Amino acid sequence: MERRLKEILEEVRREGGRVTALTGAGISAESGIPTFRGSEGYWVVGSRHYVPQEMATLAMFRRAPEEVWRWYLYRFGVCARAEPNAGHRALAALDHALGERFHLVTQNIDGLHLRAGATPSRTSHIHGDAGQVRCAEACFPGTLSMPDIGVRDAKAPLSAREVELLSCPRCGSWLRPHVLWFDEYYDEEHYRMQTALRAAASANLLLVVGTSGATNLPMQIGELALGRGIALVDVNPEDNPFSAMCQESPRGFFARGRATERLPELVKVLLEGP
Repeated sequence: MERRLKEILEEVRREGGRVTALTGAGISAESGIPTFRGSEGYWVVGSRHYVPQEMATLAMFRRAPEEVWRWYLYRFGVCARAEPNAGHRALAALDHALGERFHLVTQNIDGLHLRAGATPSRTSHIHGDAGQVRCAEACFPGTLSMPDIGVRDAKAPLSAREVELLSCPRCGSWLRPHVLWFDEYYDEEHYRMQTALRAAASANLLLVVGTSGATNLPMQIGELALGRGIALVDVNPEDNPFSAMCQESPRGFFARGRATERLPELVKVLLEGP
């Protein structure tokens, strides 16, 4: 491991500092989950091709709920078949070791962090959770567990039984995926926006893993860390806005590489020293 990176992590360890981890699609790509904006996101409705920015919207759900559900059920099936990798497990180990001094903010809806052992109360799913649904008409607060529909053929229309399972048990309206759509806003009630910002505001280290900074709240978190002058480490195989922040910060380091390779060694230093 690079000497400067060791120094940054060792300083946080000696001081008993708080760690906030921010993860994006890159960490789950190593478990075989394609990134959201990749070619697999395209979907055909009739004769027209739709991109994720069109499919993943409340407007599209209002217009064609069955098509949106078929698209998500295909993606959820991919998530269900995936397994947590060494990066997920390393962050879970850090969570268990640091306890209340750790918080995980993830953009990923796949549930792999929780399956790796992350503590639910210390995990903020700022883009939602594939394992949850809620009433599309908001007839009740909170969420329900995702119905067990299993892995299905992406091209098959929804069966009557599937439509029944995806209907609100209280009012009969459609249930919707508990995910943040492109034409919606972050909030605390559904996506723990303020919880995520508070975690960043109290952290001594922001550890960013596998995110490109394409959405607003993650960038706010990064800019907050940069402005506070805390330790800032970005793990990513490619240059990105967070790696630029690390280069700007006197206590920043861009740990170029894959999460499965870099995170276990970073966590080892944070917990045990060099």
